[in-house]
Amino acid sequence: MSENPLTPLLNTLNTISRSLQNHLSQFLIAPDCTANDLTVSSLTNNPLHLFSAVSLGADTPVAAPPIKEKEAKPLTKEELGRATWTLLHSIAAQYPDKPTRQQRRDAKELMAILSRMYPCKECQDHFKEILKANPVQSGSQGEFSQWLCHVHNVVNRSLGKLSFPCQRVNARWGKLDCKDRSCDLDSTSQLDIKY
Repeated sequence: MSENPLTPLLNTLNTISRSLQNHLSQFLIAPDCTANDLTVSSLTNNPLHLFSAVSLGADTPVAAPPIKEKEAKPLTKEELGRATWTLLHSIAAQYPDKPTRQQRRDAKELMAILSRMYPCKECQDHFKEILKANPVQSGSQGEFSQWLCHVHNVVNRSLGKLSFPCQRVNARWGKLDCKDRSCDLDSTSQLDIKY
């Protein structure tokens, strides 16, 4: 009996499929997934198993994706600065339109603490100067966000960076998207918090 003329082509396609599947599975397959896990319902519930469903035997284990560890190293000064500004702008975005006296004090104290504890002495000293020339404005969410944007621009200019247009501050760092406004700062917080 003669061999099907398509057999070599099908074998080549199968080899390519397995190779591709193996490479993709390194990125997409759960570590404990086997071919038995690849049922229609499991594919519906976990579409990441889809790539491992191609041409596997019934009990063929799927290769677990290799865990690529990043080199453990401290943040750079620039990374820390970006993370800090993101945090501060997020706090300002959630700041209430009508803050309590305590919240206004907390906003000012947060900036004072940063100027004393920020993990970069040069940045601390610079921020102290900026706060002296630009006292914290925390009478409302809009005021606090605009003040913070202005201060951020003072820092940017000192670093030779472009200024951010403060009229767009809420478009860039607006309120967090939280269900039922659960991320809003509580404007009825206690006056004295004991730790």
